[in-house]
Amino acid sequence: MNKPTRKGRAIVLLSGGLDSATAAAWAISKGYLLTAISFDYGQRHRIELCAARDVARSLGIRDHVTLTIDLASFGGSALVDKSIAVPKNRHEEIRSNEIPATYVPARNTVFLSLALALAETREASSLILGVNSVDYSGYPDCRPEYLEAFRSLANLATKTGVEGTHFEILAPLVSLTKPEIIRLGISLHVNYGLTTSCYDPTDNGAPCDECDSCLIRAAGFEAVNAPDPRVLAFMPSGEQ
Repeated sequence: MNKPTRKGRAIVLLSGGLDSATAAAWAISKGYLLTAISFDYGQRHRIELCAARDVARSLGIRDHVTLTIDLASFGGSALVDKSIAVPKNRHEEIRSNEIPATYVPARNTVFLSLALALAETREASSLILGVNSVDYSGYPDCRPEYLEAFRSLANLATKTGVEGTHFEILAPLVSLTKPEIIRLGISLHVNYGLTTSCYDPTDNGAPCDECDSCLIRAAGFEAVNAPDPRVLAFMPSGEQ
C-alpha cells in the first residue's frame, strides 16, 4: 500500500465527536501532519474532552492542544447553560428548519480564530474541521459560505496570509450526509466507539439517545446497517 504524499502541517479541530474524528482520519489519509486543538469551553457534556484525547491517541496525533475558554459566562445555549433544556425527540423536519437551543453563539468563529493563531505558531497553512450538510441546515456557522468568508478573513488578518502563504479551510464532510460520513470513517478504520455525539450524556458518558445529535447519529448507523459501537459499549451484555 502506497503511503500518502506529505502535504504539510494542518490544524484539525477535534471535538471528540464522530464528524471531527472522521475529518482527522481523512486528513491523515491525505498526507497531512496534524496538530489537533480541542476546547474546554464550559460545555455541559465535558465527556467530549476525554473522547477527543482518546481519538487523538488512536489516530497517532501527538501534538494535541486543549485550550480553556469560558463561553459559559455568556450563556445563551443549552450546551453551556444548564438552565436551558437540551431539546429531545424533535422531528426531523423541525431539526432541519430551526436553529436549535444547542447553538452556541459564534462558537465556530471563536474556535477557528484560535485554531488560526495556533496554525501561525505551528507554521500550518490548513485548518480542517468536520462540519457537514446535516449540521449547516441548523447552524449558521457550518455553511460553506461561512467557511469561505473565514478563509478570506484568515488571509487578510494574519502575518502568514499577508506574506503569501495562504490559508485554506478544509471541510471534507461538508457535502456528505451522516451515512456517507460513517461509511468514509469505516473505510478509514475510525474507532467510533471512542467518539461521543450526545448533547446530554450521563456522568459516565452514556448517550441519552433522544437529543438531536443522538437521533442523527442513530439514523446514520442504521442507514449503513452497522451497529454504533458507542451505544453498544453502554448496553447490558445480554442486549448486545
